[in-house]
Amino acid sequence: MGDPAIPAPTPLLLRWQGWWADSSHGPLGQRLIPIAGLTLCALMAGLPVLTRGGLMLLILASGLLWALLALGRPAEGGIGSIHGWILAILGVALLATGFSPVPMAAAKGLLKLASYLGVYALMQEVLHRAPQWWDRIVAALLAGQLLTSVIGIRQLYGDTGELARWADPNSVSDGTVRIYSTLENPNLLGGYLLPVLPLALVALLRWRGLAPRLYALTALLLGTTALVLTYSRGAWMGLVAEGAVIVVLLAIRLTRSWPLLWRRLFPLLLLLVASAALVVVVTQVEPLRVRVESLVAGRQDSSNNFRINVWEAALDMIQARPWLGIGPGNDAFNQIYPLFQKPKFNALSAYSIPLELAVEAGIPGLLVGCGLALASLRQAVATWRGDGPFALPALGVLAAIAGLTVQGLTDTIFFRPEVQLSAWFCLATLAAAAKRQDPSR
Repeated sequence: MGDPAIPAPTPLLLRWQGWWADSSHGPLGQRLIPIAGLTLCALMAGLPVLTRGGLMLLILASGLLWALLALGRPAEGGIGSIHGWILAILGVALLATGFSPVPMAAAKGLLKLASYLGVYALMQEVLHRAPQWWDRIVAALLAGQLLTSVIGIRQLYGDTGELARWADPNSVSDGTVRIYSTLENPNLLGGYLLPVLPLALVALLRWRGLAPRLYALTALLLGTTALVLTYSRGAWMGLVAEGAVIVVLLAIRLTRSWPLLWRRLFPLLLLLVASAALVVVVTQVEPLRVRVESLVAGRQDSSNNFRINVWEAALDMIQARPWLGIGPGNDAFNQIYPLFQKPKFNALSAYSIPLELAVEAGIPGLLVGCGLALASLRQAVATWRGDGPFALPALGVLAAIAGLTVQGLTDTIFFRPEVQLSAWFCLATLAAAAKRQDPSR
């Protein structure tokens, strides 16, 4: 008989984990997972309602809890593809900070990125060790989404004076009433709801019992209504992308035993029927039609014109510093952008995720961002094809990635914590699923 397989050595980056392994058997060590899970629930439920200070306290607490969990247990297996790309992003951001023309401002952005990664690391660790916390964290996320959706819809029945500040008199959709709820920005509200709605659908399909399913269904319906009422064009397109992904993947799963011809035709027929229904709704409902028409109005629409001017300035910034950019974070952007902006077109970001990545960290930053997206898609598809506990969650993650990607082409709402932390939860789900499928990863 041959020698037993020798386990792969622990990567150098992970060898610090487990230094305090003996302490993990004490009373505190045994309660760290429940404490971490409750902290994450509080964070995800509070995304749309907590102040920046409150969010930062929970984010820092999450990073500290992950460090305690990691010190109490040795690393298992390798780094994995998703973790590898995240480390590459952190490495490029570190280099971009070091070579930034405004290093102090970039350092703030780097610290913010590191704090979000601490939350991601804790999510991944909790989901890997105790997968049942996925449903609890999603339940907490839906609680915050329900609250902010109800508040937003209620705005339609209150004083419309505040809502009027989001009506642009220079836009072809002038007069459209847009809700913003607790987030003070319709586009941010739409971006916040985008990754949550597919998870609500997954909860509806996954949970057992009438009460949990009614809870998930209510969150799904009210959240979708609120997203539509934001009149955020990017969120609308993201929602359509999410719906298309969900319809196609569920159709493929449900028709696996059908004849080959129908397995191929049925998803296409569903998409055609859904597209036709969408066209009818858009053409018959005037507010929707006007808002959609503004998409093709070009520079005649003030919002389009503003974004085009910001994108041109962002391209000039990339051309000036193509290799490591200006450094991460909005503080660095706010200090450098005025040197390139066109008169009267102030901006807080590049209004496009690809452009923002290239502005902050140059071409390498854009490449590692694309690498993380592709690795996540591969893992999500592999998980969805399996029959493990994270198969249905992978469906929601694929839809969320599609929605955020489509919206991110013309906006950078993604970088706000209300949106970004939900996205990190999706990636943590995939990383935990990968470890369950292959512990060596």
